[in-house]
Amino acid sequence: MPDVSVTSRDVARLAGVSQPTVSRALRGDGRIADATRERIEKAAGELGYVPNELGRGLSTRSTRQIAMVADLESPLYPTLVGPLHDRFAEHGYRMVLLAERGDDQVTYARLLDRSVDAAVLTTTLLNSSLSQLLLDRALPFVELNRLSGLPGASSLTADNLAGAASCVELLAGLGHRRIGAIFGPESTSTARDREAGFRSALASAGLPLDPAHVSRGWFTYDDGVRGFDELMSAAVRPTAIFCGNDMVAVGALNRAVQLGIDVPGDVSLVGFDDVPIASWPCFRLTTVRVDLASMARAAADHLVRQLANEPRSAPLEAYGTELVLRRTHAAPPG
Repeated sequence: MPDVSVTSRDVARLAGVSQPTVSRALRGDGRIADATRERIEKAAGELGYVPNELGRGLSTRSTRQIAMVADLESPLYPTLVGPLHDRFAEHGYRMVLLAERGDDQVTYARLLDRSVDAAVLTTTLLNSSLSQLLLDRALPFVELNRLSGLPGASSLTADNLAGAASCVELLAGLGHRRIGAIFGPESTSTARDREAGFRSALASAGLPLDPAHVSRGWFTYDDGVRGFDELMSAAVRPTAIFCGNDMVAVGALNRAVQLGIDVPGDVSLVGFDDVPIASWPCFRLTTVRVDLASMARAAADHLVRQLANEPRSAPLEAYGTELVLRRTHAAPPG
């Protein structure tokens, strides 16, 4: 059991170093020699020493904590949280989680009270009030996957335009001429850009988009079910459907099973993101892969550079996507 009565001075005496050296070593200061660090860590372990994070924060004005603002119901959350947590730990930071839905003033207050040094925003909406607040308060942050579009906001996202275009190119190449879509919410950059890429690629292929073949919702399973019903109730059905993300596609795929509509025999379906469920044998969804883990690690590195007072920039990096071909696409029936 840790002994809260043990201080860093006790560790310093046992390790034969100064107390400031103990503090620097245990917060991951790269200037401490490996042999010295190992000796200090061994002494701390023997004494059961636990660093006083509150005291450290008061002396350095740093909490060594970074918040991840996330929607726990999002299928992307499990894919992002691990890489972010591990990368921040490598840099000597602890990650804390703040769950948010929409413009959540309680979450905003917890960020603005300086109980964390910085934040990773994964729930950002276009023209987000939270991003603007953090810019105004000069709290370092990075937007991951979704963008606010605000000048000065550091952001990392996938090349959603190219990813959506690759889906149209696949389906058009198979001979589909009636391609529908279940788009995500217009308030998010991901949905906006995926729709823009989809429409642009359709236009380049000389294909129309029938308004009856378009549905719009959020990024949930239920939106996929509802959207599939809407599109398949059209007087002339689409032979292929582009879905705003994988959960929408899974909802559409399960609804097709319920209705006795064969995928891909009667209608092809493609998703976006390649979350783990997309590769499950019962789904084997054709989709667009986004390297979310690499994006998360890059976001963490960028934020740590900001905290180290390196020259601040506002990069808008678009990570490349890859079309993953599984079982839910085929040539149109007949």
